[in-house]
Formats: sequence, C-alpha cells, structure tokens
Amino acid sequence: MIPKLFSELGLSPEIIKAIDKLGFEQAAPIQAAAIPVLMAGKDVVGQSQTGSGKTAAFAIPAIEKTDPRERAVQVLILCPTRELAVQVAEEVHKLAFFKRGIIALPIYGGQSYDRQLIGLRQGAQIVIGTPGRVMDHMRRGTLRLDKLKMVILDEADVMLNMGFREDIEFILQTTPATRQTVFFSATMPRPIRELIEKHAKTPENVRIEQEGMTVSTVEQIYFEVDRRWKVDALTRLIDVHDLKLGIIFCNTKRMVDELVEHLNTQGYSAEGLHGDLSQAQRDRVMNKFRKSGLEFLVATDVAARGIDVDDIQAVFNYDLPYDPEDYVHRIGRTGRAGRSGMAFSFAAGRELFQIRTIERFTNSHIQRGRIPSIEEVDEARANVLLDKVRATLQAGEFERQDNAVGRLLEEGFDSTDVISALLHLLEGGEANASQPAAKTDERERPQRPERTERPERTAPPRVISPAPAAPKPVRAGAKLVTPPPTYAGAKSFKTAKPIVPIASVPLIKSSITPVTSQPLAAASAPGAKSPKAPLPKKSARAELDSPGARQPVRRDYDGHEDQPHERPQQAEIEPNLIPQRPISRGTPAEMTRLWMSVGEQHGVATSDITGCILGETGLPTQTVGTVDIRERHTFVDVTAEFAKAIISKLNRTSLRGQRLKVKIA
Repeated sequence: MIPKLFSELGLSPEIIKAIDKLGFEQAAPIQAAAIPVLMAGKDVVGQSQTGSGKTAAFAIPAIEKTDPRERAVQVLILCPTRELAVQVAEEVHKLAFFKRGIIALPIYGGQSYDRQLIGLRQGAQIVIGTPGRVMDHMRRGTLRLDKLKMVILDEADVMLNMGFREDIEFILQTTPATRQTVFFSATMPRPIRELIEKHAKTPENVRIEQEGMTVSTVEQIYFEVDRRWKVDALTRLIDVHDLKLGIIFCNTKRMVDELVEHLNTQGYSAEGLHGDLSQAQRDRVMNKFRKSGLEFLVATDVAARGIDVDDIQAVFNYDLPYDPEDYVHRIGRTGRAGRSGMAFSFAAGRELFQIRTIERFTNSHIQRGRIPSIEEVDEARANVLLDKVRATLQAGEFERQDNAVGRLLEEGFDSTDVISALLHLLEGGEANASQPAAKTDERERPQRPERTERPERTAPPRVISPAPAAPKPVRAGAKLVTPPPTYAGAKSFKTAKPIVPIASVPLIKSSITPVTSQPLAAASAPGAKSPKAPLPKKSARAELDSPGARQPVRRDYDGHEDQPHERPQQAEIEPNLIPQRPISRGTPAEMTRLWMSVGEQHGVATSDITGCILGETGLPTQTVGTVDIRERHTFVDVTAEFAKAIISKLNRTSLRGQRLKVKIA
C-alpha cells in the first residue's frame, strides 16, 4: 500500500491540528485503508494485529461524525476490559482536543456509578465501555441509545472468548437499525464471522496483508528450558539484554504471585496484575508501570488486555499460551509504533510442539536461542559499566579528582590497580572490599552494577528446618508446664504443629457410630468409683468416637445447656470419586454444572467467573460453558474431566473479596 499523509484523508482542520500536536504525519496502513471507508458511512470489518494503530483508525471517523451541539450518545465503543476502555478513552480525548463541545466518557465495572452518571447527564456523545457495565446503565435507563449513529467493537475476538457474546447481542439488538457497525479484531474466528453476518449490512473488509500476523519489528526467540530453571533463565536474559521495562506473562494467578516474589527477592522491581486485584490496585500498578516506576509487570492474559505502553522493551512468555491467538496479543505489547522489541518464550518437552503450532498460525519463524552462561552475564554487565564510563569521559561532564588520585599514586598504588578498585566499587563490591575474593558459584546471582539502588542479588540461602528444640518448662499458676516441641517457622508452641506424612493417615471407611453425651452430674457424683487398673491410652479422636464417651457441653448465647444430638451416619467414601449429577438444566453431556457461592449481590459478572476459572487453573477457554448468575450464587458448566481440578483450585481462592465455595450442583 502507498503511504498516505493524514492531510490527504479529507479530515477536519481540528483533527489535523490534534494529530500534528501528537507528532504524527503519515497514516498507518490500517488507518489509511479504514478512515475513508468509515467516513463514507459504510460498515467495516477491520483485521490488523495489536499495536498497528487501529484505535485511531476508528476513533478519528467517530469524532468526525459526532455533532457537538446534540447532547446525546452518538457513538458507542465496546471494549473487553477496563484497561482497554481507559486506553481508548484517552486516545479519543487527545484526538478531540480541538473539537469543542465533544465529551468522551469511559464506563466500566469497578468504578463509581456516581461519576459515570454525572458524565451521562452532562450529555456525553461518545461512550467507551465494557459490555457488562453498558448493559447495567441500559437497564437502569441512564444510558439511552436511540440517537446512536455508530457502534464499534474493539478486540471483538477477545470479547467473545471472555463470554460476552450474549451481552453484545443484547446491546446490538437495542441500537437503531440505521446505525453504522464497525468490527475490529486481530483474528477472525467463526463466532466473529457469524456475528458480522447477523448485525452488519454489506460490510467492507479492511485487512492489512502481511507475511505474518505478528509485528515484523519484534524479534521472536524461544528457549528450551525446564520449569525448575525458568527463574534463573529469566534473570540471565534480563541482565544480558539490560532490560528496564518488560511484561512477563503467566497462565495462572498463583504463578504470577510466585514469580513476583522471586523477582523482588533477587533485586528486581516487579508487581503482578491479575483478576483478584481490585480496580484501585490495578490502576495503581498500571500507573506505576506507565511512569517507569516499575521494571517488570507480571500478568495473566485477561488482566493484560489493553496495556498500551510504547517503551516496552521485551515480552516474556514465562508460560506458553494455550491459544495461538493469545500469543499474537501478548507479543503485540512490544514493538509498537515502529519501535523494535523482543519476545522470549520458554518451552520444554511437549511444549515444543506448541511452538510449531504458533509458527503455523502466525506464519512466522520463531528462532531457537541459548540461555546465556554466568560468564556471558558478567561480561554483559561489565560492558554496560564500561559504556557508561566511556560516555562520561567523552562528554567530559565530571568533576576532576586529581588530588585524591595523586594521593593514591604517592602511596605507591599502581594506576591500573586504582582504576580496577574503583570499577570494583562501582560493580557493588564495597561490602566485600575487606574480604578476599572467592570463586563465584554457578548458582549465585551477582549484583547488577548499573542499578545501585537495588540490594545485593545473591541466591537466598537454603533454609533447613532444624530438629525440635528441647522444650523449657513454663510457669502456669503454681505449676510448671512443659510445652510441646517448637518447630521451625512456628510462631509459638501454641501454634506449632508437627507435620504428619499423608501416607501415615489411615483412610476411614467404616460408618461412624452415633454417640450420646454423658451428663456431667453422673461423672462427678459423690461416691463414684475410680477404675482400679489404668485404661489403655487412646488418641483424643478415638476417645470422642468411642460409645459412651463424654462429649463437650454445648451452650447457647444465654448460657443454657444445649440438648445432645446424634451424629448422622456417614457414607463410605471412595478416594478420587467425583459425585455424578444427573444431566439437567440443559447442561451438555460432556460438561458438569458447578455451584459457586457468589452471585449478583457480590457484584460478579460473567467475565469475572470465566476469568477466575481460567486464570486460576490455566485451562483453555472452551473449558467453561454457560454461566448462570443468580442473586446469591452462580451455576457454571465446565468440562467434566476438569471438574475435580477446578473445584480443588477455586475452593482455595476468592473472588470480589468473597471466599469461594464450589461444589457439584
């Protein structure tokens, strides 16, 4: 395609002035192809990779078609995530800077309704929002779409993958039939094509032909590395390439938290981003990352949608994505706006076949790399330090220290030794200056010389729990009480618990005999005889379960004794057996319906449920089926073979601040 200037696209002087202020002159290929068609009023289906400039491709025509004199919603832009909605809203604000009277308003979940209601009452003409919150305002009557001229679906494939199809159908059916419909997506799977055929009127396809779906300015490399050594490989690559801003993708929220802890322990500045964070926490992390107050952002796929930071040097696929489309979205975070970037992927074993699948899908080649050795890492650090010293010498912007240098030379030190000692101090060797140099172990993490604000990055010592210490008697009243042994890591002898191997715990299969409480009066009656011979010792559980055992007295809030009740019979439990539920409510035969303890009153949406399951387990999107949110609970269909794993994972996590309870419905 022949490059075009924005001045050749027939735009208004206000838009041209805003584009000049942003520093752009030549339109990107997707912009040059889509803007004239959209300005002509036709429906458009645009396909282009992430980071190609498609936001401006639909935002500029949307602003041009908006009448600032009419205080009603004229353009609706739907985005899959809050972050992307905020990013698009910021772009629209910049482009409409000189268009007086145009109000662009982002609306999304997690933000106060009051602020959004104020913006809608003021007459916002362009609304950028997530499907869930847009539907909420439509049902409340606070968002009217009867004057709508254009509806735009940004990242349409992502919205469908996140389970927003029903919401999108509802919104599109409510909008006027005369509206202009625009679809933008990096990929065009079958569900997207079905949606286009149903809601678009003879759309014109705008597709940027290229050799691959990935950005050509991104260097793609994969490393064959076992999971146990991924952290070490990651830190070596960061040090060799001297990376200061990057994103690391993981498949699960737990892996995100663990990796953030590893990186911070080794002296890097890293924070995580996943679905369990509140909106305020996510905003804080993203603002810090945008302002370069944070070196590395560790994120899941769902949480990272909409990250738009131009200076990202590299993207790491710490875990390979299950879907090749997610790979396209991930590496699109770097190499933006014509800049160069790097995409590193870790793979081992069967994951190497997944690399080949990604290559076929993206029609690109991912070259194999080699993990740098410790010597190469040290050499790279030395080169960085020498480059800084060389630049300082060439610039001449330093204060001369002739007096100090002369004193050292007069004392008999060689000039080469003086320089070597100074470089040693710059490398962070001040703490060890008085100690003899020792050989560096292969596993040690040397310091990064150029970042003096970091602590010394050495491998954390391996902690081996010592044997229980001999307990010392503790005075309790008039007696000396000997506490149980204290174990390493316990706060006190009250909370210390010895670790019992699972194999040593017998599996109870017999039914439990109901027991009856023994009155306390009978036990303490005068004249009661004590047994002559001591009874054999029993465990506390055995004593409680034995017939006739004295049960603890239950009392209500008024201090009255509760009546004893019988314990119910327990059915025999077989290990690794999932209770089978009869198929009902239209659940497919290959799926199982789960019950979750959160619902509408907890503020959850379909995307929250889907994101929680996929983010916590790392399973593919097709694992989750229908999501039915009720007032206080939720039903969700999942693939039957993964039901047990999903229940186990979710019962150890929380959603919207609520501790989850999940079981077979």
